[in-house]
Amino acid sequence: MPSLDFKLEKKLFRQFYDQHIDSLEEAKETFTALARSLLKQIPGLQLSKIEARVKDREECIHKFQSKYLLQLESAQQPYAIQEHVTDLIGLRIVCLYEDEVRQIKKVLSEHFEVIDTTDKSASLESTEGEFGYKGLHLDLRLGAARRSLPEYASYADARVEVQIRTIIQDSWSVLDHQIKYKKSIPGSLKRRINTLAALFELADREFREIRDATAHELAEAAGPNAYEELEAEEQPGAPAPDASAAATNEDGARAKPAPAPAAARGHQLDAFGFLRIANHFFNDFEFTPHKVDSFTQEINSFRPGFTRTGFNQSMRTHISTVKDYKKQFELLHPGDSMSPYEVIRHCMYLSDRNSFQHLLGADMRQAFEQWLSEEQGAS
Repeated sequence: MPSLDFKLEKKLFRQFYDQHIDSLEEAKETFTALARSLLKQIPGLQLSKIEARVKDREECIHKFQSKYLLQLESAQQPYAIQEHVTDLIGLRIVCLYEDEVRQIKKVLSEHFEVIDTTDKSASLESTEGEFGYKGLHLDLRLGAARRSLPEYASYADARVEVQIRTIIQDSWSVLDHQIKYKKSIPGSLKRRINTLAALFELADREFREIRDATAHELAEAAGPNAYEELEAEEQPGAPAPDASAAATNEDGARAKPAPAPAAARGHQLDAFGFLRIANHFFNDFEFTPHKVDSFTQEINSFRPGFTRTGFNQSMRTHISTVKDYKKQFELLHPGDSMSPYEVIRHCMYLSDRNSFQHLLGADMRQAFEQWLSEEQGAS
C-alpha cells in the first residue's frame, strides 16, 4: 500500500528493484533488439548508435525525491516510488540528421503505445534565456498486438523512455554535462553558453542541408541527360588539337568532338562534374563517393585549375587509344584488367604528360609508352 513514509517507501522500492532487476535487463535487451529491427525499414537511415540501460537504483530514488516528493507530501498524497519512475528502462537512439528524428518517432509510434512525449526542441524555443540540448523523449510501452504475444508476456506492462537525438545533439549533451554552473552565473558567461548552443544548432541544420544539396547534385550527375546538359553549359571555343581522332564512349558508340574551354570561363573540375562525365563513358560502373572525391582531388593537385571541360576533352580525345591499349594489356595479362579509374589515368596522361605523369606509376608509364611507340611504328 502506498504511504507518506519516505523511509519505508525507499525500503520497499529497493526490494522491488532487486526482485525485478533480471526481468528489467531482459526487457531492456528485448526493446533494443525490437527498435533496431523496426528502424531498418527507414530507407537510408544510418544510426550513430542505439544504447540502453536500466536506471541505477539509488539514482531512481534521488530523482523521485528531487522531482516528486515535496509536491506529494504537500498534498498529503500517499505514493509508491516505482509508480513515479517511468524511465527505469532507457533507450537512446542517435541518428545523423534532424529530419530523421521525426522519421524514427513515426516508426516507433506505429509499433509502440505512446504514453507521453516530451519535445526538448519546443520547450527550449519557448523559454528565453535557457540553453541545453534538443531532442525528443518518448515514454512507450509495447503496442496491443505485441502485448498479446506469449514472447512479450513478461514485458507487457513495462515502460521504456526513448531519447531520440542527432549526433550533434548527443555531443552537446555530453559537453553540457561538463559545464558545472549554468543558472546562477554572470550574464556574460550565460551569453557565451547560449552562443555555443546556437552554434551546435546551426551545425545540425548545415549538415542536413549539405546532405540534401549533395543528394541533389548526385541526382543531377546521374540523370539521363546529365552529360548533354554539362556540354550545353560550357562555352564553345577552339577545337581540340586532335579532335579528328576517333572517340567513343564505353559502349562503343562514336562520340562527337568536345569544344575546348574558354580560358577563364571553364568550371573547375569537382566531384560532381567528374561523375557527370565519367558516368557517360563508363555507364555500367558504380563510382563510389570516397574514391571519386579523392581521385578528383588528385587530378586537381597535379594541375590546379583544371576544368571539367578539359577533363571531358581529355576523355573524348584519348579514350579510343586507351581502350585499344586496354585490350592489348588484358590479352597479355590474363585475369588482370584495367579499371575505369586506370583508363581515366591513362587518358589524363596522354592529354598532358608533364602535369599528369605521376597519375601513372613508372612501370605503367614505361609499358604504355612502349606500346604507343610500337603502334606508331606499325602505322
